[in-house]
Amino acid sequence: MNLKIVLRDVSPYEEVIKAEIEKWADKLEMHYPGIISCRVSVEKPHRHHQSGNLYNAAVVVNVPRKQIVVSREHPLHHSHEDIFVAVHHVFEEAGRQLSEYAFRQYGEVKDHALLPHGVVLRLFPEEGYGFIQGFGGREIYFHRNSVLDGFDKLKIGTEVRFHEEEGEKGPQASTVKIVRKEHLHHRGH
Repeated sequence: MNLKIVLRDVSPYEEVIKAEIEKWADKLEMHYPGIISCRVSVEKPHRHHQSGNLYNAAVVVNVPRKQIVVSREHPLHHSHEDIFVAVHHVFEEAGRQLSEYAFRQYGEVKDHALLPHGVVLRLFPEEGYGFIQGFGGREIYFHRNSVLDGFDKLKIGTEVRFHEEEGEKGPQASTVKIVRKEHLHHRGH
């Protein structure tokens, strides 16, 4: 993938943030393997002198027949005071949109056959996360942003398909999709 990084006024973080961006950009390919190019920009906005350490981050990802643009400009959003949090957020959202695009592009049924299957085991709506019980009773963490159909539609026992990756604290689902009831009769339910 062709990766372009534009950094403005981000010293002393320049080298570290560059390495971090490269790592996140590699992870994007797990969501969608056909990425043509990715442009990432991180800057400290000048126009908000009261903004302290806030950063604007943007990711533009080009895939066949689509461009995904995610930017975070939250001059008053304090979690973005941390440059790493700002970058993490835009990549997380870009990954979610790429997964969604991949789902639509490859056709749901064809893709469903390839994805692991499980049921929602526990939900923490206030905190915005939950756990899926997968094959052999394994528990896989997921965040509300990973649910393509909307986190609020999930209930304990909802059947889902999911795409798993290794998270910081163990396995986590990077994409969660509710299994529609019409698919169930194909499996003899």
